[in-house]
Amino acid sequence: MASKYNRKDIHYQKAKKTGVRSRAYFKLQELNQKCKLIKPGYKIVDLGAWPGSWMEYAAKKTGPKGHVTGIDLVEIEPLAGKNTTLLQGDLYKEETIAEVAATCPQGFDLLMSDMSPKLTGIKESDHAQSAGLAELAIYIAGKTLKTGGNLVIKVFKSGDTDELIRSHRKYFTKLQRVGLKSTRKTSNEFYIVGFGFKQKLYLDEHHCSS
Repeated sequence: MASKYNRKDIHYQKAKKTGVRSRAYFKLQELNQKCKLIKPGYKIVDLGAWPGSWMEYAAKKTGPKGHVTGIDLVEIEPLAGKNTTLLQGDLYKEETIAEVAATCPQGFDLLMSDMSPKLTGIKESDHAQSAGLAELAIYIAGKTLKTGGNLVIKVFKSGDTDELIRSHRKYFTKLQRVGLKSTRKTSNEFYIVGFGFKQKLYLDEHHCSS
């Protein structure tokens, strides 16, 4: 029998106790501890940023000399501190991607995506949509991530995701899967983590400009 879904698990309770916006804060914390994604002074973009918990963590770790741009379809409540920019828009639109890129013309050091589809309960459809969002995130990386930059993208386990990893591995010095202890036991999500983005190769092969 499948484990019962528990929305108010230990990480939910920890988020409430510490005052962070959601339990996702602790996922990025674990990812950063494992993979050393964020350094002081980094310029970071967070796709699908609502409610802002990844931004909270990233802004804290990159510090006052860094900056975090967050974007979502819905409005994100402002964060404390001056090293964040909040945007609202549809990332399937080129003008929205251009707006994101304009917040860091020199290119981001790290692209993060916690984007997730509206789940239908139909496994094949949900997994295909998740892989599609991951591919969108990599496309946006081609437009906004600097050469040598890193990324982290949430995905669901599926054949579509396996193929996406295989087909995009050449665009990074290292591309790997990372599972988290802080992920719910009932979830089949994991993260694609890429280091050393080869922007020119990606742009040349996709015939697009940054």
